[in-house]
Amino acid sequence: VSDYYNPILFFEKPNLDPGSSKIKYILSGDGAGTIFVINDKTGDIHAMKRLDREEKAEYTLTAQAVDRDTNQPLEPPSEFIIKVQDINDNAPEFVDGPYHATVPEMSVVGTFVTKVTATDADDPVYGNSAKLVYSILEGQPYFSIEPHTAIIKTALPNMDREAKEEYFVVIQAKDMGGHMGGLSGTTTVTITLTDVNDNPPKFAQSLYHFSVMEDVALGEPIGRVKANDLDIGENAKSSYDIIEGDGMDIFEITTDAQTQDGIIRVRKPLDFETKKSYTLKVEAANVHVDPRFISGGPFKDTATVKIVVEDADEPPVFSSPTYLLEVHENAAINSVIGQVTAHDPDVSSSPIRFSIDRHTDLERQFNINAEDGKITLATPLDRETNMWHNITIVATETRNHSQVSRVPVAIKVLDVNDNAPEFASEHEAFLCENGKPGQVIQIVSAVDKDDPKNGHYFLYSLLPEMVNNPNFTIKKNEDNTLSILAKHSGFSRQKQEVYLLPIIISDSGNPPMSSTSTLTIRVCGCSSDGIVQSCNVEAYVLPIGLSMGALIAILACIILLLVIVVLFVTLRRHKNEPLIIKDDEDVRENIIRYDDEGGGEEDTEAFDIATLQNPDGINGFLPRKDIKPDLQFMPRQGLAPVPNGVDVDEFINVRLHEADNDPTAPPYDSIQIYGYEGRGSVAGSLSSLESSTSDSDQNFDYLSEWGPRFKRLGELYSVGESDKET
Repeated sequence: VSDYYNPILFFEKPNLDPGSSKIKYILSGDGAGTIFVINDKTGDIHAMKRLDREEKAEYTLTAQAVDRDTNQPLEPPSEFIIKVQDINDNAPEFVDGPYHATVPEMSVVGTFVTKVTATDADDPVYGNSAKLVYSILEGQPYFSIEPHTAIIKTALPNMDREAKEEYFVVIQAKDMGGHMGGLSGTTTVTITLTDVNDNPPKFAQSLYHFSVMEDVALGEPIGRVKANDLDIGENAKSSYDIIEGDGMDIFEITTDAQTQDGIIRVRKPLDFETKKSYTLKVEAANVHVDPRFISGGPFKDTATVKIVVEDADEPPVFSSPTYLLEVHENAAINSVIGQVTAHDPDVSSSPIRFSIDRHTDLERQFNINAEDGKITLATPLDRETNMWHNITIVATETRNHSQVSRVPVAIKVLDVNDNAPEFASEHEAFLCENGKPGQVIQIVSAVDKDDPKNGHYFLYSLLPEMVNNPNFTIKKNEDNTLSILAKHSGFSRQKQEVYLLPIIISDSGNPPMSSTSTLTIRVCGCSSDGIVQSCNVEAYVLPIGLSMGALIAILACIILLLVIVVLFVTLRRHKNEPLIIKDDEDVRENIIRYDDEGGGEEDTEAFDIATLQNPDGINGFLPRKDIKPDLQFMPRQGLAPVPNGVDVDEFINVRLHEADNDPTAPPYDSIQIYGYEGRGSVAGSLSSLESSTSDSDQNFDYLSEWGPRFKRLGELYSVGESDKET
């Protein structure tokens, strides 16, 4: 059946009684009951919906005849396939559209651009429903398309990107082979021309003018030139060069990678007084040249650059970038050791004044004449102390003090023979008692602070009075050293322990310098192999194995022990001494010591009871006896007698005042005891001293029950009424 067609299909009847009404036809399979239905009496199959081949191209169904009453099959089922025939109901589509493509500018006709593809959902086998043909609706005459392959090509030669860069092309695909009645679809293709190097660089102007100060720094840009190129990207890159001119070695030109400008810079210093202007010819050329277009002409351009140098106030210029001067170390003060010169390069030619940078001459050893630049010596020189002096000379214009130049001056101090040779070190020779005649005792060397051109050569000799020395002689060696030899044997420490040998050392300078150095020769005891063992005389008198140093050490230890013992004993004595002097005659006023239990009121020898009972009788100063005063204290005038009704607080305050102002009082705490208890107390007296006159009815018989120690106290307080009356 064809799609969108509602046919009627006939199902072949089984070989049964045609008049039988018990036959029933049933249908199953794809779409049975929904798309396809069967007449159960006649077996005709009908399509109930419109069919679409693009959705489903064929259906598989099964038909069977069964008994209408029992549904039992009357014959085996029959399977059949329904194929949907295609009709042209789908238009072509460009699935990947819209398209973008590029092609180089200036391409020849027929250059491939891109390929497009359209699809048709109709059956490509049945009929021409899916047979497509391509054509261009927009984009002619620049491009063309192959009708069957859909390949787009250039149709116009030498298309220039600089004239038009982008093209919009509409492509159509039509089915049915492009015939009438066919369906069609369209897409767009945006074609961009890519750049090729088909344009040379071109300067915006043929002549450039620049001006520059003569004191411009080297490498500083002084101007820019620009060669424009219609191309883009790599094809527009240009390089600049100076090809002609009178300043090819003075200036240089480089390319700015960002702006493609030519930057002119200074390579060498400019001098307005020497040359005031320069003319250059610069060239701009493409870096990447396309050989296909080389015949179109040179891809380069030239321009003229004129540079004018302007005058600037320049600092002074020295005749030399550095100076080296030489002077002998014995040169006289204020003598001229050299001269520097400088001039003002400007047309005005300002006078120059010279000076020394004192930061480079802190000791002020040199001076310079401010007018002519002559350097003189200010203090004596010493090559052996400092061989080189490096100073800086400053030249300043008198008309403009800001114009300053500096130049380093190295002064080398030349040597003169002003130092006598001497021993290289303090030598001390050792001579063995068992030495042999002619034996070398010591080899000594000499040094000289001077530095002669031909090196040092020393002469050694003994003092005139020591030429016939009976003990030693000297011998000059080839290496400029001196050997000391013994003339005889039998030296003894007992006889003489030390020998002093003066030696005269002279150099070969002009005039020669000499000095006398003394060599100390010590006689020592040596082994049979000549190894020194002892050089001291006391080795003969001290016990074997015990030297003088050891004895001194032992004696020092003994003395130290004795000192420690003495200090220890002294400290023990001081520790046992009491802090307060205790004399038998030192009687304390307020602390009374007894050796027994006390005698009560009958004991009147230790203190005056009357004083305690009668404070009115106290008159005058009572010195403190808790310390032994070092100074004699003058008693103060006694207080006036106070009435019997004196207040206790006032009495105590008086005593406190006396204690606080007593200069003989110790710096430690002490006890102040006051015997006066006061009068008129409501509670009565707490002391037993006046108990015999008290009217108290208190019973003290219980004291006798406390034991023998309180017997006497009980007898004093246990009295009867008759005793009281008596």
